[in-house]
Amino acid sequence: MVKSISKTVQNLIEEDLSLQDALQRDYANYSAIARMLMSKIKETADSQVNIESIITAVKRAKINYTILQGEITKVVAGSGLNIRTDMAKVSVEKTKENLEKIRKTLATFSGDFLQVIEGNSVVTLISDLSSFGKISYLFSKKDVIDQKQNLATVIIRSPDEITSTPGCVQAFYNAVSRRHINIEETMSCYTETIIVLAMEDVSKAFAALTDIITEARRKTN
Repeated sequence: MVKSISKTVQNLIEEDLSLQDALQRDYANYSAIARMLMSKIKETADSQVNIESIITAVKRAKINYTILQGEITKVVAGSGLNIRTDMAKVSVEKTKENLEKIRKTLATFSGDFLQVIEGNSVVTLISDLSSFGKISYLFSKKDVIDQKQNLATVIIRSPDEITSTPGCVQAFYNAVSRRHINIEETMSCYTETIIVLAMEDVSKAFAALTDIITEARRKTN
């Protein structure tokens, strides 16, 4: 029965990013979480469930959400943040004509920022807002799949060790996702991890990433 409750609790927590964040950052009220989960646990339990066993299961589940371990902690601790506001993106159909337009744009681009993400059928260009008009004008309306303005990028610069340390990028993504922030686009370039999101979310994302970097530095000191 205890194993059954533990497994159910773990599954429920894995589905809730807010609970994961509370457990990882040590501000969770175990009794409150147990009471919140009790009704769902009762639906799947094959015998009577008591609050004490759920509280125990929640405390044990905490261990599973410690992201900062080993070499990951060192890499995150050595990372820094840079914010770029007033960004925009346009996603177009991947055709030979559009790829040629993009190639010519890259060869002559004089703006501050331009990133290209190429998928199997779609190509997305991310630029500063001052260059967005010229870039989006290159493509016909029928080829444009999506375009957005009022975006921002968070650029995370990490030590070289990030290229050979699994889990570092996931630590950054988790920190942002647990604040219920939608990541519009993301990419990496050697030691830089770039996250694109709405302007309205940039302060929350910056705070989330600052928190995890600060925690990592505390652990390494």
